[in-house]
Amino acid sequence: MEIKELTKAEEQIMQIVWQLENCFVKEVVDFLPNPKPAYNTVSTIIRILEVKGFIGHKAFGKSHQYHPLISKESYKRFATEKLLDNYFENSVESMFSFFVKEKKMDLSDMDEILKLIEKIKNKPK
Repeated sequence: MEIKELTKAEEQIMQIVWQLENCFVKEVVDFLPNPKPAYNTVSTIIRILEVKGFIGHKAFGKSHQYHPLISKESYKRFATEKLLDNYFENSVESMFSFFVKEKKMDLSDMDEILKLIEKIKNKPK
């Protein structure tokens, strides 16, 4: 199944659904920051996410308990690939350089990345 891009509102709701794993609309509303959107607004966004294939549900009478169908990891991979492709010409070096220039990374972050690279390089195949 092809993953579709989420709007900002949809992504905000998905973050909560990923966190809660199984939830009702009211629980999602409770997790949202103030000023909280109307219950019906959240319910509509959840139904859109269901149509897009991100969320499934179990029916309990008239209530629905929602759960993610696409993992946060899968969406993270999709979003990162899209970012890399659309803004950095598929160059990890270009993206890394951007974050360094924008001061989004400090020396300790770079140190961690280098440790990770070493760990990957030394991993038996």
